[in-house]
Amino acid sequence: MYKIIDFSKYSSIKIGPKLNVKVINEENYCGEFIIGRATNTLVGGNVALGILDDRYKYIEIKNGILRVGAKVQNRVLYNFCRRHNIGGFEFLSKLPGSVGGSIKMNAGVKKEEISNSLLRVKTLEGWKEKDTLGFDYRTSSIDGPVFEAEFEIKRDYDEKLDIYLQKLRSNQPKEPSLGSVFKNPPGDYAGRLIEAVGLKGEKKGGVLISPVHANFFVNTGGGTFEDMLYLVNLAKKRVFEDFGIMLEEEIIIL
Repeated sequence: MYKIIDFSKYSSIKIGPKLNVKVINEENYCGEFIIGRATNTLVGGNVALGILDDRYKYIEIKNGILRVGAKVQNRVLYNFCRRHNIGGFEFLSKLPGSVGGSIKMNAGVKKEEISNSLLRVKTLEGWKEKDTLGFDYRTSSIDGPVFEAEFEIKRDYDEKLDIYLQKLRSNQPKEPSLGSVFKNPPGDYAGRLIEAVGLKGEKKGGVLISPVHANFFVNTGGGTFEDMLYLVNLAKKRVFEDFGIMLEEEIIIL
C-alpha cells in the first residue's frame, strides 16, 4: 500500500516534492528510507521512501515496562509520561518528530537523551538490546527501521527539569525548520561557529540562516531544496576555512 505525501506541507521545513510513499511493516520492508514525521529530513528527489503502518502507533505499560510503537509522536509520548508520572521523557515536550526517528538519532536536549531510559528496540532482526546499538551523541548504529521500543521506568516525572529544558529551547526560531542543522563539534557549538564566520542572517532564496539561532535554517516562504543545500554547503565551507572544523550534519539530506 502507498500514500501520496506532499513534503511542502508534511515536512517541518515545508520543502519537498509530492511523492508516493510506501506504508511499511515488518513483512513488506524492502530498503525504503523511513521518513517518520520528516522533522530532520530534507527530501529533494524521487527517492524510495516509507512510512510506518499505524500498528506502530501505541503506548502501553506492561509488567512495569513502557512499550512504545515507533510511529508515536514525541509530544504524545511526553504527554503520556507526564500524565502517568513517568520521568526521563521531559525533554520530549518541545522536540518534534516520532519515537523511531528519535531513537535512531539518539535525540535529546543536553544530557537528557532518549537512549538514557531505553532497554531494547525491535528492528527487522528482532529485538535488540540497547548496549548493542552503538548509541553516542545524536547517533546510533541502527541500520534500517525501528518498529517498537521498550523503556525502563526509572523515576517520577520532574516538573522543574521540564521547565528548565523548555527554557533552553525558548531561543529557537518559530519559522519552519529542521531543527539543528549541524551537530555540535567537541567543545564548541555549531551555531557559534556559523555566526563567527558572518553567516548569521545569510539568505538564499526562501531559506534563511536564522538571526535568532545560527544553527537553524528556516523557510521564510517558497524555500527550495536547492536553497537549503546551498546554505548547508556554504556554512561547512566557511567554518572549515576559518576554523579547520568540518561540521557534520545532524539533518538527513535525501
